[in-house]
Amino acid sequence: MGFTEAVRTVLTQKYATFSGRASRSEYWWFVLFYTLVGLALVILALAVGAFPDQQGGVSSAVVAIMVIGGLFGLAIFLPILSLQVRRFHDRDISGWWYLALIVLGMVPYIGTITGLAITVISVMRGTDGPNRFGPDPLRSEARAQVFA
Repeated sequence: MGFTEAVRTVLTQKYATFSGRASRSEYWWFVLFYTLVGLALVILALAVGAFPDQQGGVSSAVVAIMVIGGLFGLAIFLPILSLQVRRFHDRDISGWWYLALIVLGMVPYIGTITGLAITVISVMRGTDGPNRFGPDPLRSEARAQVFA
């Protein structure tokens, strides 16, 4: 799965789908997408913020960029959450473990460990073949016929 296909799949076909599985490529391409968008918004806000308004305060353009960034964060929250749960499903781990790790992450010092655990699970290869959460996303029926 490529960059555009991953972004299109997560944002249109599986916007709030918590069932099924997500391949590593789908996950990491989408992570790259929202990281690049966030970075672009930060750079734009810094560039515009370098020129304050006439009273020396924050310009309205920076406020507008911050509002756009906030709306982007709200719009992307559910797809990121569902994608992470599907990534856990690909490792044959319940999505409830993701919630447990997020809650534990709010405890000081433990948050670093839980963040690392989530990253490690996201990096690991999914289980081969179908598991209790669905078929292998890398072995779809179409791909299985091509490689047979």
